[in-house]
Amino acid sequence: MSALTIYPANQPQQGNTCRDFDTISEQLKTIGVQFERWEPGSEFISEVEVLTVMDAYQQHIDRLTEQFGFKSVDVVSLKPDHPEKQAMRQKFLSEHTHDDFEVRFFVEGRGLFYLHVDDKVFAILCEQGDLISVPAHLKHWFDMGEMPDFKCIRLFTTEDGWIASFTGDPIADSFPTFEQYLASI
Repeated sequence: MSALTIYPANQPQQGNTCRDFDTISEQLKTIGVQFERWEPGSEFISEVEVLTVMDAYQQHIDRLTEQFGFKSVDVVSLKPDHPEKQAMRQKFLSEHTHDDFEVRFFVEGRGLFYLHVDDKVFAILCEQGDLISVPAHLKHWFDMGEMPDFKCIRLFTTEDGWIASFTGDPIADSFPTFEQYLASI
């Protein structure tokens, strides 16, 4: 089940958590974040080809592409046996921003986004069926855990895809890891 915890940025032990989807969506809307739940337009099995995954959610992808002018869409999948899982995790764990806004839809599995907005940090546990958008230039980081297991559709408004500008702020080090967060909710 999805979850949202809002922390004071300087007190990573003092978060308030909610698990109601509508409440999460409304809270995130106040900071310009779109949070939706998608249902597939057709059935598919777990280990399918990219085109089958895209076909299952095509009506949602078409709606967002028309709304935001996305120029590229892909599917990324990471499993616990991936040989570069630690290096990939470290890449996303440092606070960063993007010139493009980031949109991720969790086809399978889950991951934890942290959004740093002024004096607050919003931790959002995204699970299968959740879509989240991270506005351009919003400071954030992502924890996929030590044993990543997810498949996401990614949408980009540029042909270049994922390009990060790291802030150099060590704030992410003081917040719960994916595993610690799951144990706390």
